[in-house]
Amino acid sequence: MDFALNDIQVAVRDTAQDFSRRHIRPEAARWDREKIFPAPVLKQMAELGLMGVNIPSQYGGSEAGIVSFSVALTEIARECAGVAVTMSVTNMVAETIADFGTEEQKEKYLPLITSGDYPAGSFALTEPGVGSDATSLKTTYIKDGDDLIINGSKQFITSGAYSGVTIVMARNPEIKGGKGISAFLVEKDTPGFSVDREEEKMGIKCSNTVSLSLEDCRINKKQLLGKEGQGFKIAMTALDGGRIGVASQAIGLHQAALEAAARYANERVQFGKPLSANQAIQWMVADMATQLEAARLLTLRAAYLKDKGEGSCTCQASMAKLFASEVANQACIKAVQIHGGYGFTGDFPVEKYFRDAKTTTIYEGTSEIQRLVIARNIIGL
Repeated sequence: MDFALNDIQVAVRDTAQDFSRRHIRPEAARWDREKIFPAPVLKQMAELGLMGVNIPSQYGGSEAGIVSFSVALTEIARECAGVAVTMSVTNMVAETIADFGTEEQKEKYLPLITSGDYPAGSFALTEPGVGSDATSLKTTYIKDGDDLIINGSKQFITSGAYSGVTIVMARNPEIKGGKGISAFLVEKDTPGFSVDREEEKMGIKCSNTVSLSLEDCRINKKQLLGKEGQGFKIAMTALDGGRIGVASQAIGLHQAALEAAARYANERVQFGKPLSANQAIQWMVADMATQLEAARLLTLRAAYLKDKGEGSCTCQASMAKLFASEVANQACIKAVQIHGGYGFTGDFPVEKYFRDAKTTTIYEGTSEIQRLVIARNIIGL
């Protein structure tokens, strides 16, 4: 059994690592503090191929695969989880268009995303009253000749204020359940499509998160993504990749927290010896490191299966997302504890890691939803 990355995967990882250390690390704390959406840096990332890692080269993508995407995203998240989630969702949008779009849609939108001409892409599924129960969407569409008219609202939409194109899920009001849901490509300046407000968040503050409003939003029927009634399938397929992305983000946060904790434990002297000389600290670090490796292997396994494209990787993606996000939160708590009072201040990065990690157990499906997905795959419901 070979766990080694191939040459392409190593090159993509190293490119992301070098870029994030030089361009993200020096600014991450300021972006977080001032809630700055780092559009120029995202453009640079696109120029390196990081906004279309799994997209065919004919559309400007890197065509490097999901494992490459995972290891690259991990390196970005080590320096800033807010930048990482923007990269993750943008890649998810591009991949969804590549998987389900018409040739016309691919040729129109993918080069704009992969080049960075669109600062980001966004995915609008969640609504004010609809979170985990994705089949209960209230946003509707009706047909009007060659046009479609969409009405509704969306909430917690990553990069919604900066996205060039948003995948919007809406339902035919005459059809209940998942079979009534379709997916649509809505461009930023479409009349009736607007940003309501930006959310005040605990973490990932340089990531833009907004509510969207669609009021008699008129689009051409050519903006339908996939087939009519295929929206729920499209959403669930996209979330497989999205969950691998969140797991990769959690690994990056976990790695950063472990490194910061080990460094501080060696430097901080109490009672005449460094903290690292205490067995209690050693055990905390050992648990963090062991859980990190387990999370990494689960995530790479899911990414590998998605790369192969042989059947569903839904269960493996949910396992990776569940485990990686939960242990990342535990690692960040331990890192703050090892830092003591300093860990509770903004003077050390572990405070930011702690805040950023929490959302990994929530978006792209909560930990509770991941457990349902895993159980149903195993039990056969």
